[in-house]
Amino acid sequence: MPQILGIRDLGVLDYERTWLAMQRFTDQRKHTPDTQDEVWLVQHPPVFTQGQAGKAEHLLLPGDIPVVKSDRGGQVTYHGPGQLVAYLLLDVRRLGFGVRELVSRMELCLIELLASYGVTAAAKPDAPGVYVDGAKIASLGLRIRNGCSFHGLALNVDMDLEPFRRINPCGYAGLAMTQLRDHAGPIDFAEVGVQLRTQLVKHLDYAEQTTLTGGID
Repeated sequence: MPQILGIRDLGVLDYERTWLAMQRFTDQRKHTPDTQDEVWLVQHPPVFTQGQAGKAEHLLLPGDIPVVKSDRGGQVTYHGPGQLVAYLLLDVRRLGFGVRELVSRMELCLIELLASYGVTAAAKPDAPGVYVDGAKIASLGLRIRNGCSFHGLALNVDMDLEPFRRINPCGYAGLAMTQLRDHAGPIDFAEVGVQLRTQLVKHLDYAEQTTLTGGID
């Protein structure tokens, strides 16, 4: 039976607070297996996050930006204002997806979103994420626990890219980063969020979406 995807727009929220809330939400699903799937849309204050396999040598010069050791997949990345982050709290067993298929569908969501702005993007089979002319515009990192996903994707929309030069993004030395504004001109950030919602419903096979209110604590 097609599911309804719940969307929460959290505005700007601290990374660690959001991460802890994701863990709680996912852990509680063991006891309430009929819980509705949710996507949380958020921006974070500046922060570097290390994935489970993160290596210290990929943090070149973090400076005054905090570093958080996370439990997602992947290496180090940067989150900051002007970047649209979507956390996918999905029962992937119920959806019938494998992890690789989920990642591919997430990449397709982003590729079609970018195409709606006239930007041609592509995925790479050996390096999850979405790229424009070889530069990375969106990063992906997931964790699966008890058949449910958390963490998600981050799309560079209209942000300061300088902090990416303080790290080897996703563990790749010298990886160029880009953002939607540089390819499509001035961007309505809220509209990008609306477009992402639409793409997620389409490519994750939900019947429809609903807006959820209230906090995550």
